[in-house]
Amino acid sequence: MLIGAHVSPAGGLYKAIERGVELGAESIQIFNQSPRMWRPTSYGEEDLARFREAREGSPIRGVLIHAVYLLNCASEDPDIRAKTLTSLTHSLRVGDAIGATGVVLHPGSAKTGHVGEAIARAGAVMAEALAESERCALHLEDTAGAGGTLGRSFEELAALIDAAGGGERLGMCLDSCHLLASGYDVRTLEGLDETLAACDRTVGLDRLHSIHLNDSLTPLGSNRDRHAAPGAGEIGPDGLAVFLSEPRFRDLPVVLETGTADGAVAAADITLARNLRERGELMRADATTG
Repeated sequence: MLIGAHVSPAGGLYKAIERGVELGAESIQIFNQSPRMWRPTSYGEEDLARFREAREGSPIRGVLIHAVYLLNCASEDPDIRAKTLTSLTHSLRVGDAIGATGVVLHPGSAKTGHVGEAIARAGAVMAEALAESERCALHLEDTAGAGGTLGRSFEELAALIDAAGGGERLGMCLDSCHLLASGYDVRTLEGLDETLAACDRTVGLDRLHSIHLNDSLTPLGSNRDRHAAPGAGEIGPDGLAVFLSEPRFRDLPVVLETGTADGAVAAADITLARNLRERGELMRADATTG
């Protein structure tokens, strides 16, 4: 399990690697452009080469790019869809250039109107972005279910993947907070196993390529996306121990997005996650022998 954190690439892409190493991370996630602006950041070959060189000599084994939150692949506004396509395509191309594990995407929002039509619009944008890039995978993130957000269930994730063409580059990023908020109880061995069984039946666990580790400020089924620092929310230390020790997550990048240092992830949060994983492994061993 490649436990890591969302870090800033301020000062140069390679700085993200340095910040990840300082935290003791084995994986990192970055925004490849300002999350508050539509205009993609232009990286030259020197920027990309410095990133690759820094990564090569580091313990960072997983790299995720998070598409910025402005994107809405399902928008009915042609201008928003065009800007979304430009930004998403750029993220995938940067991912190609730096050898990213994948680009994580919130699929979009139906806001008003028919969900099926929104899924079809989102799928068309995603398919075009994939066609205009080469190798980098696209990980659709499950959502908490607020408003008209798409991806609130495994059924919606499966429909989005189908709408985008169903190719091998399409995968999933599951967020522990979003799962709980959308009604999947991942806090117990039985609950997590049932959740993953449903995911496997509906989407296929072979498409699960990354994890976001976030605790939740709001309870099971709240449909509210409110992150808490690890262990400080409704999932809690025992629930996170169960989640982190799941054998099917073993080889995946597991990225903390919220920490205890005024919301930013600190080295102590990475250490806590590793300790909780070990605690969960003991809990699983006791459950097996008991």
